[in-house]
Amino acid sequence: MTTHDAEWHVDEEDLRRYGAGALGPPGLWSVEAHLVACALCRQRLALAADPRTVTAGWSRLDAALDVPSRGPVERAMVRIGVPEATARLLAVTPGLRVSWLAAVVLTLALTTLVSYLAQEAAAPMAFLGVAPALPVIGVALSFGPRLDPTSELVSVTPLHTFRLLLLRTMAVLAATSALSGCASLALPGFGLVVLGWLLPGVALTLLTLAMTAHVGPVNAAVLSGAGWIAALAATVHPGTGTSAIFTPAGQLWVTCAALVAGLALTATRSAFATSRHLNLTRSAGPWRNS
Repeated sequence: MTTHDAEWHVDEEDLRRYGAGALGPPGLWSVEAHLVACALCRQRLALAADPRTVTAGWSRLDAALDVPSRGPVERAMVRIGVPEATARLLAVTPGLRVSWLAAVVLTLALTTLVSYLAQEAAAPMAFLGVAPALPVIGVALSFGPRLDPTSELVSVTPLHTFRLLLLRTMAVLAATSALSGCASLALPGFGLVVLGWLLPGVALTLLTLAMTAHVGPVNAAVLSGAGWIAALAATVHPGTGTSAIFTPAGQLWVTCAALVAGLALTATRSAFATSRHLNLTRSAGPWRNS
């Protein structure tokens, strides 16, 4: 250190070595602590440092600040081989947020408890009625322009909208199915009928996707949910309180419905293939751009 006006300052050699990145500890720590409080030494450093080194340092700082940090979901997907761009798009999916998943867990817990308390029933109708609707709600949350805060970012993403829709839907369906599967383990007394939610959940999800290009994700989810409620009401046996949907014959019909919905979704793929990405910020009308 050198003395100026009875104050300690960094000497020229240490200042030069610090500017070049060649000064090591403990001198490095002392210089950095001094520079925080000394405007004169900061000015001397700016004059002594190589302009190219300063420019390169600012560039590295800008790059580091611009790179968003990865959350635990995104890091996990990257580790299992999901491309970084795809992992980033999935990580911001509203249907995979902790708040939404917590709501799913709470809903499943309540319906499972109700079904468990009604052990004398032939089937856990509360659980079987709610579980298939959860992925449908998740799809609406994950691709609804009014519900997804990242919709404007998604609208300019260099990724086909149909593929993005499928990626997000598969992620939401996998998450809700895993949670529903765990909830099913809490109802072993009902046997295999407790797994009757799986095929209806897939069928409702495919139906929602097939209608999305024409009425939007939120309206499609509402229509699918209303249809599911109507189907349950129409097929419940008044004496036993069980639905024919959860019998072997009913599951076969649900499988056929899922296949038809899948074919309808494939047929509507062209509705997503526009010259520009679908404008996700639109709140009404078909999802087409002029």
